[in-house]
Amino acid sequence: MAGETNVTYRRGMDHTTQQAEGGSATALVRLAGVNKHFGDLHVLQDIDLSVARGEVVVVIGPSGSGKSTLCRAINRLETIDDGVIELDGHRLPEEGKALAQLRADVGMVFQSFNLFAHKTILENVTLGPIKVRGMKSSEAKELAMGLLERVGVESQAHKMPAQLSGGQQQRVAIARALAMQPKVMLFDEPTSALDPEMINEVLDVMVGLAKDGMTMIVVTHEMGFARKAADRVVFMADGQIVEEAEPEVFFTNPRSERAQEFLSKILTH
Repeated sequence: MAGETNVTYRRGMDHTTQQAEGGSATALVRLAGVNKHFGDLHVLQDIDLSVARGEVVVVIGPSGSGKSTLCRAINRLETIDDGVIELDGHRLPEEGKALAQLRADVGMVFQSFNLFAHKTILENVTLGPIKVRGMKSSEAKELAMGLLERVGVESQAHKMPAQLSGGQQQRVAIARALAMQPKVMLFDEPTSALDPEMINEVLDVMVGLAKDGMTMIVVTHEMGFARKAADRVVFMADGQIVEEAEPEVFFTNPRSERAQEFLSKILTH
C-alpha cells in the first residue's frame, strides 16, 4: 500500500541523487525509445522517461500531445511500435498471464470511473484483491473498508455506484486501484469528467497519496495540483517530451518556446 513505500521523495532533491539514496539504481518505471503510431499519426516519438520510486510526475501539455497514450502504454492498454517499457526492472510482457501479473502492480484511474454498476461500492473494491491477488474475502473487506475510509466514502460502502456523486465514484475508483496494492499509480485526467465543485475532493485524495510516498504518474490539466504535489513536471507537445523540471522552475521559467506559449494561454485565464 501507499504508506508502506520505503522511499519518500524529498522536495528539491536532485532526481539522480534521490534514486541513489533510495538504494536502487534502477527506476521503478522506465521508458526508452518508445514510439507509437495511430495510422500516419506519430503520437509518441522516441519517448525516454524514468520515474523513481516514491516520485510524483505530472504530465501536462496541449490536447493531442500524446499524454494519455503515454499513460496507457505504461500498462500495455496501448501497444507500442518499438522501444522498451520496464516496471521495477522487468520489461513489460506482450500478453498472457505474465502481463496480467505485472499489470496488477500498476493501478490505473481513468477519466470515467469504470465501476461495475451492478455491484456495491464494497464489492467493486474487493473484487480485484480476491480474484487476482487470491486474498480471503474477510481480509479483502477489511482492506477495502480501510481504503474507503481513507478516501472519505466509507459510509457509502453498501450503496450502488449510481447512488454516488461523480466525485465520490472517482474516489472509489482510486480506492479500488489501491486495493491491488500497486507499485505505481497512473492517473489519466482523473478530474476532467467532474463538476468543478467535485474536483478538489478528488485532488485532495491524490495529494494525500503523494505525501504518503506513492509513486504516481498523473496526466492532468490541473496546474494547481501540479504545483502542489509534483516532484517533476513533464511537458509534452506533438508526441514528444519537450522539457521537464521541478514545478516551481517550470511554471516560473519554462525553457522552451512551446511551453512558454502553453503556459501563457492557460495561466492568464
